[in-house]
Amino acid sequence: MSHGHCHDHDHDHSNSEDIGINYNLYEKIDKENLQCLNETVDGSGKTVFKSWERRLDLTEFVESDADEELLFNIPFTGNVKLKGIRIASEDNESHPDKLRLYKNKPNMTFDDVSMEPDQVFDLQKDCEGLLEYNPKIVTFSSVSHLTMHFPSNYGAENTKIYYIGLKGEWSPGHKHGVTICTYEARPNLDDHKLKHLDSITKSID
Repeated sequence: MSHGHCHDHDHDHSNSEDIGINYNLYEKIDKENLQCLNETVDGSGKTVFKSWERRLDLTEFVESDADEELLFNIPFTGNVKLKGIRIASEDNESHPDKLRLYKNKPNMTFDDVSMEPDQVFDLQKDCEGLLEYNPKIVTFSSVSHLTMHFPSNYGAENTKIYYIGLKGEWSPGHKHGVTICTYEARPNLDDHKLKHLDSITKSID
């Protein structure tokens, strides 16, 4: 019996417990503000960021809606040094075939993905999340927000993903200057009265 593409590669199954310990960044994602664009079911994109042990839970998945594209805006609760990515999908045409990463560009939309990504991966079919993709450490050493764009798949109308695992180091973020920026963004109209209009009125008399 054929097992398909998922088992065409050499994998190390001996360190599964270590993988589970290392792939814990899902705990450091700000799930309340995580966005998944073009998901069929609202909120389903958040469910694929789960523990390594639950990666084969096929009751939780995200599927694209209008076409094969999916876009994840992933805010972290601090700064992350991203070291590894694993993706599990079905062993068929709905498996994504490419991943484009953007660092620290919150609230991206499909209109923004024409900009050059920070890194691109060609994805192989993997139904168990056994393949690891390694981001460039220098580029992804201080990530407060990660955007993952899956532009295409292996030929299906819709893309389906069961699991996205993220490995790396987390440190508390520094939230400074937010209050100051908020006040500066809302100028007081009393400070900008057009006083010269009074003189114009007088000259007309």
